[in-house]
Amino acid sequence: MDIAGMAERIAGGERRALARAITLVESGRADHRAQATELLATLDTGRQALRIGLSGTPGVGKSTFIESFGKMLTAQGKRVAVLAVDPSSARSGGSILGDKTRMDELARDPNAFIRPSPSQTHLGGVARRTREAVALCEAAGYDVVLIETVGVGQSETVVAQMSDLFLLLLAPAGGDELQGVKRGIMEMADLIVINKADGDLKATAVRTQADYAGALRLLRKRAQDPDGYPKAMTVSALEDRGLPEVWTALEELAEWRRETGHWDATRAAQARYWFEEAVKAALLAELETPDAQARLKALSQAVAAGDAEPTVAARDFVQQLRGETPQAG
Repeated sequence: MDIAGMAERIAGGERRALARAITLVESGRADHRAQATELLATLDTGRQALRIGLSGTPGVGKSTFIESFGKMLTAQGKRVAVLAVDPSSARSGGSILGDKTRMDELARDPNAFIRPSPSQTHLGGVARRTREAVALCEAAGYDVVLIETVGVGQSETVVAQMSDLFLLLLAPAGGDELQGVKRGIMEMADLIVINKADGDLKATAVRTQADYAGALRLLRKRAQDPDGYPKAMTVSALEDRGLPEVWTALEELAEWRRETGHWDATRAAQARYWFEEAVKAALLAELETPDAQARLKALSQAVAAGDAEPTVAARDFVQQLRGETPQAG
């Protein structure tokens, strides 16, 4: 593979090259991982897009919101990348990957790029290589990167480690004020957006927004938030209402964090987090070698037969990986 040529095409904004590069970084093959690492080292990853994480329960209208929001941004001359993570089947391992179908108008926009990826076995609402895909999109010159998570609920917080702003999308009558004070995903949100504020649900959406606004006042104030944040807002993605207000709120918050130093501090903390995750992944990859698998199989059989105690067998396995002689007993 011509890594230098691919890097040049990505830097030139070629969407097909970007799609191929994301496929490369998502691959689990050892040779592909080496090529992906070389590609990331070759690219200019100093560009910074506005990374917006977006989560919400299934059926809340994430795809409709992203399409309307993305079209509004591209109409302003911005280039928008959408990284959508689809849940994978626990049985077959397959994913539908239908986000391009749901966002057909945005998918045809020359200033937009949509990439669905399977979550596979990775928890936290994002795919294993989503962070690297974000870096590729930034290198390709996109101004805004929207990271749509699976939508699994309160535990979906890993996206906060790769985004500058986190938007939580909710449906009208999705819960009372008590739901708003739950820890986890609620504490990560910078904006809570009540979608489907139209038709018969408009009044319900306004009441839900008031409930969550009250709940947000009960949460401990975060150092990275100016007065008034986090806040709850209402939108209608179907009728394109409230979207400019959401964008204004996001821009104001991002600008405040840049001016106060919170932006750089958050990016630095995220870099440290992903470095540590990369180290853990590299260590886990050592378990996939044929030699390690053979040793693991032999020890697991001994444990199953009752010939070895699990904790002792685990210690022996780690010592063997290090090239040490297992301790007796």
